[in-house]
Amino acid sequence: MTDFGLLDVAARGMNAQRTMLDLDARNVAAAQAAVPGHPYQRLVAHFMAAAQTEPFEVPDPDAEGQDDTSNPVAITSETGTGDALTELIATLDAQRAYEADASIFDIGKRLAERTLDIER
Repeated sequence: MTDFGLLDVAARGMNAQRTMLDLDARNVAAAQAAVPGHPYQRLVAHFMAAAQTEPFEVPDPDAEGQDDTSNPVAITSETGTGDALTELIATLDAQRAYEADASIFDIGKRLAERTLDIER
């Protein structure tokens, strides 16, 4: 894997975790607004394997049959039976995963900078 491949993987992970954070925030609000006996619609994200592309490949918006593979998260809904605390814990998990991806991105950025410095 190249330095740029590492940046690409970390960026995709950050994008997926940002989606998870958005869903979790929505689920927290729905759980807090739900009343006993009336469950809420809970959004659930499922990670999918992303299609292999070249690092930093810019998709052609005019090409037919091309989908957005930058965010490999499928979203489904189910009847929510949890409470706001359960949803907040899911939010904290997504936040930690986002921070881990950001750390990996930072390491990849430093590796790329070092590589450029050596080539000078």
